[in-house]
Amino acid sequence: MKKIKVTIAVIISFLILKPAQAQDPSFSQFFSSPLNINPALTANINSDWRLISNVRDQWIGPASPYSTGTVSYDAKLNQGKYENVPQSNYVGIGGMLMYDKTMGGIQKSTYASLNLSYSVKLLEDDYGNTQKLSVGFGGIYGRKNIDFSKVDFSNQFTGDGFDTNLPSGETALNNMRPYTSASAGMVYSTSSEKTNFDIGVAAFHLNKPKQSYVQDEHQFLAVRKVVHANFETILNDKVIFNANGIYQNQAKASYFSVGGSLGYHIDEEAEGTVLNAGLWYWSKNALIPYVGVAYKDMQFGFSYDITISKLTQAEKKPSTFEVSLILRGTRKASGSIPCPWK
Repeated sequence: MKKIKVTIAVIISFLILKPAQAQDPSFSQFFSSPLNINPALTANINSDWRLISNVRDQWIGPASPYSTGTVSYDAKLNQGKYENVPQSNYVGIGGMLMYDKTMGGIQKSTYASLNLSYSVKLLEDDYGNTQKLSVGFGGIYGRKNIDFSKVDFSNQFTGDGFDTNLPSGETALNNMRPYTSASAGMVYSTSSEKTNFDIGVAAFHLNKPKQSYVQDEHQFLAVRKVVHANFETILNDKVIFNANGIYQNQAKASYFSVGGSLGYHIDEEAEGTVLNAGLWYWSKNALIPYVGVAYKDMQFGFSYDITISKLTQAEKKPSTFEVSLILRGTRKASGSIPCPWK
C-alpha cells in the first residue's frame, strides 16, 4: 500500500489533541450491536445464547475510511436450572471483541469487554402481561496505537521525497498505554402477547481512563452516556412493526438516531422466513435505509448511510455501509415476538 504522507502538524492535530475528546465507535445498526449499547442488554434475548458479528466501513471515497468490526457472544446461565430461583429470573454473561481502524489504518484500536447481568421479573398479571428489570455491569480492556510505518514527518523530507530511514525528530510521540474501564446499565421491559417495549440507560468508561500519545495527565477517555428505547408489535399474522431510537453523548459530541422497520412473514411457519425493511435518521449525518432477512435462528442485516452532512460537498461522495449477522441458539421455541435486540 502506498504510504500516506502527513506533516507533523496533521499528526498533532489528529493524534494528540483528539484523544482528549476521543469517541467510541458507533453503528448505524445500533439495535444489532446490543453489548456496545448497554451491559444490561447482555442475555436479554428470546433464546439461550446469541452470537453477533458487525462490520462497518465509513466514508469510503473522499477520505481514508473508518473500518470497525465486532464479534460478541452472550448467554443465560441459570434460567430454569434451580428450584429456588424463579423461571423468569436469570443471570447473563457475555463478551465482545472490537477493532477500529482510522486514517487509512494509521491509528488502530482494539477492545475487549466482559459483561455480567441479572434480570428479574417484577410482576405478571392474569393476562400474561409482564414487567422485567435488568441490570448489567462490564469491564473493558482497550488499546490504541499508531502505525508509524505509514506516517512520514517533515524532518524526513529530502526535497525529492520522504526518507523513512531518517529520524522523525518527534521523540515525544509514543503509543498509548492499554487501559481498563468500567460500564454499567439498566433496562426496563414490559411485554404482552403482541407487544414489547424496552427502555434503558447506560454509561461506559466510568473511571475515565487516561489516554494520550504524549503522556499528558489531562487527556482521558470521556464517559459515554447512552439512552435507548425499543418497541415492537404484531400488526397481523404476517406483519411485525418495530421502532427504536438511541441518544449518545461523549465529551462534547452527541447524536441521536431514530427509525423503524416492518417485518413480513413470507411463509406460514411461526419460525419461518421474515423479510425486514426500514429507515433510520442519524441526526445531522445520514438517512439509513435497512434491509434484512431472518430465518429461524439466523438474522442478516444490511444498511447504507445516505450522507446529508457537509461531506456531500466533497468531490468524491462518501460511501458508508454496514452488515450484521446474528445467530441464536435455544432448547425450544420461545414463542416471543421477533426483536432485533433479542
